[in-house]
Amino acid sequence: MTGLIVAADGVNVAQNVGFGIIAFGMIFAALCVVSTKNVVHAALWLVVVLGGVAAQYILAAAEFVAVSQVLVYIGAVMVLFLFGIMLTRARIGSEEGLNNTGWQLGIPVALVLLGLMSYVIVDTVRDTIIPDRGPAPTEALADQILSPYLVPFLAISFVLLAAAIGAIVLARKD
Repeated sequence: MTGLIVAADGVNVAQNVGFGIIAFGMIFAALCVVSTKNVVHAALWLVVVLGGVAAQYILAAAEFVAVSQVLVYIGAVMVLFLFGIMLTRARIGSEEGLNNTGWQLGIPVALVLLGLMSYVIVDTVRDTIIPDRGPAPTEALADQILSPYLVPFLAISFVLLAAAIGAIVLARKD
């Protein structure tokens, strides 16, 4: 194994360190999404989270899924979010009276659910060994996905374009 740091039990240490760094960045960005007062900043932090998901896919050697993640979620959905935010006449920034006054109750509920899900996941996959399947042929996967669905994919893109043009016309000041 040239250039890889591998522990005694066959675990790639660099891959685990990379996973931890990317996961930490995603968690930080997700906390910024829910804690920022500016809607545009929240959408931009969400771009960072979705980019972290794509980086995790690259780390797992699923390049096609990572590129799809970037194109679909970062490239299309986030652009539509930002268009929707910027083209509406809503005030950008914090507004008083919109927050739920009982938000503190959600913290212990979230911690209990995190503990319960962690227990179930660890109990379910404790002794599971994932077989190494090697790299997937992404060209064949792309042909299988895009061949029968190319026309609906193009039709959806025109529908999204029409929706964006409609939002511009509706938000335009007369």
